[in-house]
Parts: sequence; structure tokens; C-alpha cells
Amino acid sequence: MALTFIAATGTDIGKTYITCLLIKTANKMGKTVRGVKPVISGFDENKINESDTGHILDAMGQSPTMENVREISPWRFSAALSPDMAARREDATIPLLPLVDFCNNLDSDTPTLVEGVGGVMVPLNETDTTLDWQAALNAKCFLVTGSYLGTLSHTMTALEALKERGITPSAIIINSSEAAPVPEQETAETLGRFVTDIPIHIVARNADTLPEELVLTL
Repeated sequence: MALTFIAATGTDIGKTYITCLLIKTANKMGKTVRGVKPVISGFDENKINESDTGHILDAMGQSPTMENVREISPWRFSAALSPDMAARREDATIPLLPLVDFCNNLDSDTPTLVEGVGGVMVPLNETDTTLDWQAALNAKCFLVTGSYLGTLSHTMTALEALKERGITPSAIIINSSEAAPVPEQETAETLGRFVTDIPIHIVARNADTLPEELVLTL
């Protein structure tokens, strides 16, 4: 099964932005790539277009209907909080095994991007994190990070957490932050001194496409 988990060093880093760019770049290459966002918090049914799920549907050329939303985001919560907290406010929970089964039962003939939620270890429920979810999948991984002050420590900490669970990202994607203390290339070069076995890519703000080699690894 061709699953790629889109992980990040924290929230609002750009997972959805990168997921959508991967889908759009693949489309320009004549390749079909699907995106799903199984867990989403801060979701408003009246503002589907503004949601992460809505952006993914748009990238795939699908209408922003609740029927389509349910297909790619079965666990939806209105509070813009960590998934466990958002679910608790609706007297709900996010059980790990059904979440894993949802991902594993996706169409195996189409490369599929599974966008995570929050950072590498945000809680899903009382006992499980997104890292538990990712480790339970037989999936590749792209780690999305930023170019903000502090990103080097956050990125290397995330990599250590992934390594503990036997996960080595296929790529690290530096998504240019709005406030960056140094040029992105300097951040990439510094990170590259410590991370020598994973390709590092820089994505400029408002980019239209991603490097084709990223799509070819899906």
C-alpha cells in the first residue's frame, strides 16, 4: 500500500499546504495522488472551504460537500484544540485501531497522503499520540518543518522521536516561515550537518509546485 504520512514538528507548520502542493504537483506530472485528513479539529461545517479538509478536496478537484468531507475526514471536531481535548468536549474519543484501519483500508492502487494532526506527538486520546498512529501504519513519512527561530531543535527532537519508533522520513521539507531569522538555505545547511541521511528540501512561501523527486517517492 502506497501510504505517505505527512508529519510535522508542530501545529500550523504547513502540513496541509505541503499535502496540497504534492497533489497539485503530481497532477501536473500526470500522476494521481490522493490526500486524506483522518482527524481534524477546529472544523466548521459552514466553512468547509476554509478548513484543511476543504483545501485538500480542492487540490483533488472535489466539491466541498459534507459527503466528500466524511470520505477523507471521518473524525471531525469543532474545537481548535489538540484532538484528545477537542473530542472530549463532544463526549467522543479517537480510538487508535479504527483510525489505523481507516488508513490501511484506503485504495491501494493510488498513492495516498495521510496528513497527521498537530506535531509528531500530539495526544489523540487518553493513551495514544500521533506517533503511535504513525508507527502502526506501514507508511513512508515526510517531515514538515519551518524556518522560524527554534526550528533546528524542534526538527532534531522530532527526528529522535521518530527514530525511537523505527521511522526514518523519506524527506524533510522546510516550509518557509513568515518570520525567519536567517535565509532558509542557512537553516537547511545547519540542519544538514546533523542530519546526513535524509534529503532536505526548501519550499518557498506561495510556491506553486514542489520538486518532482518528492512526488516520485510516493
